Amino acid sequence: MTTTEQSVTEPGRYGPGDMDNLWLHFSRMGSYTQQAPPVIVKGEGAYIWDDRGRKYLDGLAGLFVVQAGHGRRELAQAAAKQAEELAFFPIWSYAHPSAIELSKRLAAAAPGDLNRVFFTTGGGEAVETAWKAAKQYFKLVGKPAKHKVISRAIAYHGTTQGALSITGLPALKQDFEPLVPGAFRAANTNIYRAPYFGDDPKAFGQWAADQIEQAIVFEGPDTVAAVFLEPVQNAGGCFPPPPGYFERVREICDRHDVLLVSDEVICAFGRLGTTFACEKFGYVPDMITCAKGMTSGYSPIGAMIASDRVMEPFLRPGVSFPHGYTFGGHPVSSAVALANLDIFEREGLNQHVLETEGAFRRTLEKLSDLPIVGDVRGDGFFYGIELVKDKATKETFDDAESERLLRGFLSGALFDAGLYCRADDRGDPVIQLAPPLTVGQPEFDLIEQTLRSVLTEAWSRL
Repeated sequence: MTTTEQSVTEPGRYGPGDMDNLWLHFSRMGSYTQQAPPVIVKGEGAYIWDDRGRKYLDGLAGLFVVQAGHGRRELAQAAAKQAEELAFFPIWSYAHPSAIELSKRLAAAAPGDLNRVFFTTGGGEAVETAWKAAKQYFKLVGKPAKHKVISRAIAYHGTTQGALSITGLPALKQDFEPLVPGAFRAANTNIYRAPYFGDDPKAFGQWAADQIEQAIVFEGPDTVAAVFLEPVQNAGGCFPPPPGYFERVREICDRHDVLLVSDEVICAFGRLGTTFACEKFGYVPDMITCAKGMTSGYSPIGAMIASDRVMEPFLRPGVSFPHGYTFGGHPVSSAVALANLDIFEREGLNQHVLETEGAFRRTLEKLSDLPIVGDVRGDGFFYGIELVKDKATKETFDDAESERLLRGFLSGALFDAGLYCRADDRGDPVIQLAPPLTVGQPEFDLIEQTLRSVLTEAWSRL
């Protein structure tokens, strides 16, 4: 019997004393002095197991990551094979085969003339790279004042100092201020709480896009370098773009000579049913940032993919981009990404999402009969369920109520009921769902049934 097999049959293998050296991310560490956090020891398909042997449906694909599902031996073998041949070499003035091949694969899948791939180790680094590239690009083309960035309210773009500046969540930023100057916000596309045109998606989309133009004009077009937008905004609970929104944003960026960055760290690699989500919504950005699903999480990697236009001044004699990461384009991660993309093609994962996304939506929309469910929104296999105190008025919960509802009850209750997902209050309270791309109706039904039971209990506790 293997160590992993033993661990899933031994109850409570890890206790609070085992946490004395581990600093968890985005966590209140004081909560674990008396009780250990859940310890996940195994994954297979769409399911995970903890150190007590309990099984859970992974309703968040780890963290919007495990597209092809857990336990893929093929991906582990690709990593081992590459590590035996060449475990590491940097791509600082050198190259290696797996990075070369992966760059070709990504460029071929990207829209338009996005043909140049700059590898990172994660999504925040990709966003950081895109902002730095935009700043230097405009210096190289004779417009050095263009350095500012426009993003959207409540949007999350990463935790490095630059990416955190672009992030539109004040509570995440306040402990680290002052941040990098030059980042400004415009309205997001949450039509459920639209201040105008809430009953007209097309008009709302035009209004929301126009808020980006107003921000550019207010700051001065000669000072704005880029607009960073997720195809479907994550933080706040999965805000999809209204009809015509990205078409108009593209026009605005072209009119003011501003680069459009499609931040697809979550949305790329099948989450919405296409390799790159901008394809689904019919726009061609100047740069794409991506990470998470590129390897289905089996090894860390990210990338900024730039257009030929953005790359052109960097090809001039004597010019370099003085930026990079030790592990960017790591040989093992690149090899795993290639094997992961092979699985996507062989098993038709993108097509599977497109064929079943309607069923996923319809199954989740059954929850709309619950008094606590205000809105069900999203796209592909990426959904948010907004929770409200009053469906008729859309009244939300105050901070104290949200704390009791999400952290005090829902997060633990959903996990105890066998569903790993996210109860989030970066904005109005939501439940977020993003299962592996391999799931189907049985898993959709299990998600709906579990949520129905737990949300019904949550309402009875209010």
